[in-house]
Amino acid sequence: MQHSDVLPAKAKRHSHQNAVKPNPGKLQRLIMDLKRDKHLYVLIAPYMALFFIFTVLPVAISILISLTYFNMLEFPRWAGWSNYARLFLDDDIFLIALKNTFIFAVITGPISYIACFLFAWLINELGPKLRAFMTLIFYAPSISGNIYFVWKIMFSGDSYGIVNGFLMKFGFINEPVMWFLNPEYTLTIIIIVQLWLSLGTSFLAFIAGLQTVDRTLFEAGAMDGIRNRWQELWYITLPSMRPQLMFGAVIQITASFAVADVAMNLAGFPSVQYSAHTVVTHLIDYGTIRFEMGYASTIATVLFMIMLGSNLIIQKMLRKVGE
Repeated sequence: MQHSDVLPAKAKRHSHQNAVKPNPGKLQRLIMDLKRDKHLYVLIAPYMALFFIFTVLPVAISILISLTYFNMLEFPRWAGWSNYARLFLDDDIFLIALKNTFIFAVITGPISYIACFLFAWLINELGPKLRAFMTLIFYAPSISGNIYFVWKIMFSGDSYGIVNGFLMKFGFINEPVMWFLNPEYTLTIIIIVQLWLSLGTSFLAFIAGLQTVDRTLFEAGAMDGIRNRWQELWYITLPSMRPQLMFGAVIQITASFAVADVAMNLAGFPSVQYSAHTVVTHLIDYGTIRFEMGYASTIATVLFMIMLGSNLIIQKMLRKVGE
């Protein structure tokens, strides 16, 4: 007699039901996950509500307004894609601003990102007290408000400017140079100042990330064939702090594409021959001076798309770290 013949009838029915019972669908699994993690969703709900109200909703409204003509006095009138056509085909100043912004981003973004990590990596090797002191020294410029006005004094266009005085004293020039009135120098000076100010939040995030790297991984890496600090950096340190690297990349990309205050305060608004004009200063021009909110929203939407695309590219690159 076979074994199946001696099974109780109830056990046979139970076994048959389990055999034909389908797996839960995606919707059922989602409902099960929601029930299981309901306490987590309750805790995160206030933040998500604020994020939706003050971030997602304004971005969506801005994209909608970019398709209208809106001067804040009249009700918005539908304009379709005409604002975008005007922006790229008729607005020569925007093309200058776009070129300057990409120059800023290509130079200041990678350099400041690498500098933030290198300084954090070096400072992390110091003792606790000295590390705290050096962190304050490097981070101070980014939290000092309008301290970049020091550079305005340095590059003052008269003989009392520090740079002009130095160059005249040693015979490099015969008369003062009007640094911020000469388009040849304006953009370069602002890039230097922006780099000086760039050791901010990303710098602190990298130091925090380096502090959380598990030291036992280095011992395991030595047993697996890692022989020098650069291999440790690539195969252990960087993969262990991917979240901080991603956060720093987002911060640096946003900062490099959103340059405005430094350019406006040092080179004036508008700058000579628009030599320091950026997409954000162009947005300020149309949004807060001319009150062409539909056109300003178009500029903001284009800038948002550029930042979003840049972040996606950087994220793909960072996923290859340690491979």
